[in-house]
Amino acid sequence: MIPERFAPVLDELAPVAERFEAAGHRLYLVGGTVRDLLVGSGRHDFDLDLTTDARPPDIKTCLGDWADALWTQGERFGTIGAKHGERRYEITTFRAESYTDDSRKPHVTYADDVETDLGRRDFTVNAMALELTGGATPTLVDPHGGAADLMRQVLRTPLGPEVSFSDDPLRMLRAARFIAGYGLEPTDEMVAAVRAMRDRLHIVSAERIRDEFDKLITVDHPSRGLWFLYDTGLSDEFLPELSAMRLEHDPIHRHKDVLTHTIAVVENVRPPHEQPEDRPPFDFRLVRLAALFHDVGKPRTRGYQEGKGTTFHHHDAVGARMTKKRMTALRYSNGDVAAVTALVALHLRFHTYRLGWSDAAVRRYVRDADDLLHELNVLTRCDCTTRNERKARELSKRMDGLEARIAELQAAEELAAIRPELDGQAVMAHLGIEPGREVGEALQFLLDIRLDEGLIGEAEATKRLDEWWAERA
Repeated sequence: MIPERFAPVLDELAPVAERFEAAGHRLYLVGGTVRDLLVGSGRHDFDLDLTTDARPPDIKTCLGDWADALWTQGERFGTIGAKHGERRYEITTFRAESYTDDSRKPHVTYADDVETDLGRRDFTVNAMALELTGGATPTLVDPHGGAADLMRQVLRTPLGPEVSFSDDPLRMLRAARFIAGYGLEPTDEMVAAVRAMRDRLHIVSAERIRDEFDKLITVDHPSRGLWFLYDTGLSDEFLPELSAMRLEHDPIHRHKDVLTHTIAVVENVRPPHEQPEDRPPFDFRLVRLAALFHDVGKPRTRGYQEGKGTTFHHHDAVGARMTKKRMTALRYSNGDVAAVTALVALHLRFHTYRLGWSDAAVRRYVRDADDLLHELNVLTRCDCTTRNERKARELSKRMDGLEARIAELQAAEELAAIRPELDGQAVMAHLGIEPGREVGEALQFLLDIRLDEGLIGEAEATKRLDEWWAERA
């Protein structure tokens, strides 16, 4: 009996199924869509993955004028992409694929039955299919017990884990996402296989590793997945900084080592749907990445100071450099690298606020954070994992106070758009100089005045500029 919640998707797919059936082909809804429908996730925004015995040229023929658009970039792997209305579809020929020992790309061969296709998929919970052709009632095809594993919350591979991870080593990293995202428990055989085969991840491209890691870091509760990466040693193959943090005791967070604290901070960064309505929006993925990297410099900066104990001087600056290097190696975009690196470099700035900040210091905080201000504030709030409720309340109160002061200054001075009161053209005209280094120095002088004193008026700014220019002469 197919649950009632399947009905909207089945109704949507009926016209496609009729086309394939009329051409003598079989068509199945497959993979994560079937899994999500079985668990009743409530999602309706997913792309629909389908598999068929039809070869790619026949798939294109069956889709005909039903599809508003077709994508054939994946045709050599047996996949045709299609769009109908607002929905995207992928239709893939039954296949069996594997990686050679030194290849980063799969070698694809086609199969003639859906059971073979399901056997080469990553996990049993993804190795289920719903046949849409051959009868009025769709049939669930579940040769590896994926539905039962969903109920028992077990993560297994359809074939032996050694076979599955040999076919595609990225599945070892994907396992972490399913452990975290669906609360599944990996079998002992799977854990042992990851530990034994983790070095095979090196044949997978950095881009695929990055994309899969982003999916893990943005699940609602990623901590179990991150601990799986550490416990199996898999993180050493692409993110060795994770294990390094386990070795360092953090005296500030006495009940946690640095890695435990770091993973707790990542968890503290809650997804947008859990944020208070009065909080400004922020880039969730970037803050999660910044939370992961924010203390990455501590192992390299660990020291000892008489009377203070263990220290981590300048771990923010060192960590920013390490973050840039690692994210670049994982092929993150230049924008992502710059944003996360900046957040790591700035993550300690707030903690001097307890000493009291002048308006000038607030202006500089806003200017340095620039368009990452909300992300920096979220990271700062989340970088509090103390069990001491009084300390947690104090930090939250100080952050509230800083945000209130920022709002007040922004209302009065448009902080986010702070610029010198004279622009470059005005400086050159007034001083009678040509474009060059001296113009930049003059603008920096005027900007420092603006940050330190706020708006002083064009006349006063011109007077100060004259005094500065005279001293230089």
